[in-house]
Amino acid sequence: MAKLGLSLLLLCSILYIAAARNSADTSFIKASCRITRYPVLCFQCLSGYASTIRQSDRQLALTALSVSLSRARSAAVFSSNLTKVRGLKPREHQAVRDCIENMSDTVDRLSHSVQELGHTGKAVSQDFMWHMSNVQTWVSAALTDENTCLDGFAGHVMEGNVKTAVRRRVVEVAQVTSNALALINRFAEKQRH
Repeated sequence: MAKLGLSLLLLCSILYIAAARNSADTSFIKASCRITRYPVLCFQCLSGYASTIRQSDRQLALTALSVSLSRARSAAVFSSNLTKVRGLKPREHQAVRDCIENMSDTVDRLSHSVQELGHTGKAVSQDFMWHMSNVQTWVSAALTDENTCLDGFAGHVMEGNVKTAVRRRVVEVAQVTSNALALINRFAEKQRH
């Protein structure tokens, strides 16, 4: 009976420590997301990774970047599938094709950024800043690609379901990419000091 009581006490202690740790990790994410342009979306996207992120600025930036990459891949596939829809107007078809190219560029840039950010764990001083500069440049360019995709649907002539569907997905990608860039910039700034 004493062994059972001791085992239960040990189990409760472990669960309490794990819950407290997760709570601290979640609080870290919430506080970090406050610096982003879309803090609620930031927290929604990253809180599920609290046990991976823990309280690491580097892991937070890397996870935010990975989420952005995942959403960009999904939007690229969605856009690609739209070209198979019958009844697209020629202008819609061209805007979708342009968007596919932009989203492909976004995926490439974000993929390179994830790899480059991975190198920062081994880098020191000048090397660190060089890697971070690459990441910041590529993520900024990805954000530009996402906005360029939307430019193809500008104007009242393009109103309709295709524009609405593409816009919804690409805007979300742009928002998570913006959040990732803010967290990357924060990580870089903290490392400089």
